[in-house]
Amino acid sequence: MLIIFDVEGVLLNAEYLPVLAQVMGPKKEKEIWDITNAGIRGEINWEEGLTRRVQALRGISYEDAKKIGESLPLMPGAKELCSSLKKAGWKMIAVSGGFTIITSRLKDELGIDKIFSNELVFKEGKLDNVVMHVTSDKAAAVRETIREWGIRKEDIVVVVDGANDLKLFALAGFTVGFCPVDVVREKANETIDKRDLALLLHLLKKNFGEAVLINAAGKRQ
Repeated sequence: MLIIFDVEGVLLNAEYLPVLAQVMGPKKEKEIWDITNAGIRGEINWEEGLTRRVQALRGISYEDAKKIGESLPLMPGAKELCSSLKKAGWKMIAVSGGFTIITSRLKDELGIDKIFSNELVFKEGKLDNVVMHVTSDKAAAVRETIREWGIRKEDIVVVVDGANDLKLFALAGFTVGFCPVDVVREKANETIDKRDLALLLHLLKKNFGEAVLINAAGKRQ
């Protein structure tokens, strides 16, 4: 079994760039939130929105960017969910339109097997640009890994919140909207409306049966 997570708003209980913008004051924070929310709702081209946000934050120090990235809280229930899935033998992928500066910690903290994200570029210790590895077609980033691992569509679960995540749904046999925008809610098989990822355990048992959360030793998770 494989589960694919979005990061900001799913594994992390925050959106990174709006929090980072607080360093530059409330006016800049509002500007970044406006662009971020428009992208999550699918109202603007996602790549364009990301570039605009990074350009608006040019000049922020690497120290501030790293410190804030490391301070973003995990989503409630994330550790419980990921621990249970790991013990039951699931593979876990995180795919993010965000950045390695916030996603790299997820391997150690949650046991995520593979992470796909973008890269902030710093020049002389100041934010300058972004290199995109993950576009609005997040599915493109993970297809090769799914082929390499030989996992069938019916054994894949996707958990997301925003319109920019929807192409991931085509990869999965079971899709979950986590506190989602309306367009995700309409297309997801199931929806979680409370910010607690541990609630997903019940949905997985309901959809796949109790066996999906039993480890090799026969213990229930």
